[in-house]
Amino acid sequence: MEKKDIIRLEDIKLLVDTFYDRIRQDEMLGIIFNQNIQDKWPEHLSKMYRFWQTLLLNEYTYDGRPFPPHAHLPIGQQHFDHWLTLFSQTVDDLFIGEKADEAKWRAKKMAVMFQSKLDYIQNNPDKSIIF
Repeated sequence: MEKKDIIRLEDIKLLVDTFYDRIRQDEMLGIIFNQNIQDKWPEHLSKMYRFWQTLLLNEYTYDGRPFPPHAHLPIGQQHFDHWLTLFSQTVDDLFIGEKADEAKWRAKKMAVMFQSKLDYIQNNPDKSIIF
């Protein structure tokens, strides 16, 4: 398969589907995702299509708050690092170009932000916070 950049919704779907297939099979992350998503994978994938379509293609189809569903999860730095490695490998396996690089950059920024928020929540259990 000749690699190209992420330029249309079909590319987003390929990225998301391939990535989450890998996640579901992963020893560290699979159990966390499968336990929390359970039988709602079609809804989750659809939301992820819209999320990445909005970020990478500037087609505004997502209007959610990505952090709150993650706030309660028992995850730490090692989970984010592994998630980011899998994501970057998936992008690199499938695509090449400016949008592919942007996808990896945005994923890294998200991982840092989510980890920072989770650290705050875990270290300040007496404080109520809305993200």
